[in-house]
Amino acid sequence: QVQLVESGGGLVQAGGSLRLSCAPSGRSFSSYAMGWFRQAPGKEREFVAGISWRGGSTYYSNSVKGRFTISRDNAKNTVDLQMNSLEPEDTAVYYCAADRDNHMKLVTVDSWGRGTQVTVSP
Repeated sequence: QVQLVESGGGLVQAGGSLRLSCAPSGRSFSSYAMGWFRQAPGKEREFVAGISWRGGSTYYSNSVKGRFTISRDNAKNTVDLQMNSLEPEDTAVYYCAADRDNHMKLVTVDSWGRGTQVTVSP
């Protein structure tokens, strides 16, 4: 199973940008589709973005489409989420996720990171 560690969260003003990184460990990283989820206080964890095993396909929730970009580098074992035009509604804990079958549903994710806090001030 792959272990995941996120970094890059922080506080930013509305309209600003942040870049989150996920450092998976384990020799089988390239056999997992990767994604990002988020959970705001009092809300359920929700899907944000996903990327296929070799990075050929990406997909996003409607709320972040056009503002966020997910990418991966299998040679460097990294998965990034570039977040632009941030809004206060993007405030949440962001979690890196690995899903061997690329379903990217809460019940199908194989491994979760511990999360990194993103706070967007008005």
